Amino acid sequence: KMAKAAEWAGAVGLRANSPDQISAIKAEVDLPVIGLYKIWHDDTDVFITPTLEAAREVWEAGADVIAIDCTDQITHAGRPAYELFDVIRKEIPEAPIFADVSNYEEAKRAVEMGADIVGPTLYGYTEATKTIENPDLREFARMCRDFGDKTFMAMEGHIYTPEDAMKCMYLGADAVVVGSAITRPHLIAKRFVDLLSGLQDNWRVAERSKH
Repeated sequence: KMAKAAEWAGAVGLRANSPDQISAIKAEVDLPVIGLYKIWHDDTDVFITPTLEAAREVWEAGADVIAIDCTDQITHAGRPAYELFDVIRKEIPEAPIFADVSNYEEAKRAVEMGADIVGPTLYGYTEATKTIENPDLREFARMCRDFGDKTFMAMEGHIYTPEDAMKCMYLGADAVVVGSAITRPHLIAKRFVDLLSGLQDNWRVAERSKH
C-alpha cells in the first residue's frame, strides 16, 4: 500500500528492504526499485545487503538496483564492507549498484570502483557519525561538485521535509530518497514530540527497532 501511495503521489522510484517486499512491490507498481536486504549481527554495524547471497536474493526478487554498504566498516565476516562491491560486480555484472557511504572519502572510492549511484545513506549510522542527527549538506555539496559528472548522486538520510529535499537538489543531487519521513508514522510523531520537548531522538537506535 505504501508503494502504491508513493506511485500515486508521483515518486519516480522506490527503495525497498527484503526480497519479499521487493517482489511484492514489483508485482503492484510500475516503478524502478532500489533493493536491499537488512541483516543484523551483534558484532557489526554493517547491515545493508552485507553478503553476496543477500545481493543475489535482492536481484532475483526483481530489484532494478542493488544497494550495499560501501563504508570502511568491518562486516560480520571480518572484512571491510566496501570489498563486497567487486564481488557483486563479478558475480552479478548486469546489476547496477547503489553505494551507501558515510563520508566524502568513501564516496570517492565508490566512484573510483564504478558505483552506478552514490549516496551518503550511512551518514549517522557509523561509529564516527552515530551521534549526528542532521545531514551534512556541505559535504554532500562537495560530493556533487567533485563526482556529479562521474556518477549518479543521490541524497539519502535525515531528509525530513520537502524543503530539505529541495536544498539537496539545488546542491546538485540527481535524486533524493526520502524514507522515515514518509514511511514511519511512529517516528514522525516521535520527532515532533522530541523536538517540542527539547529532546533529541536517537535515530540509529530507532532504525534497529522492530516497528
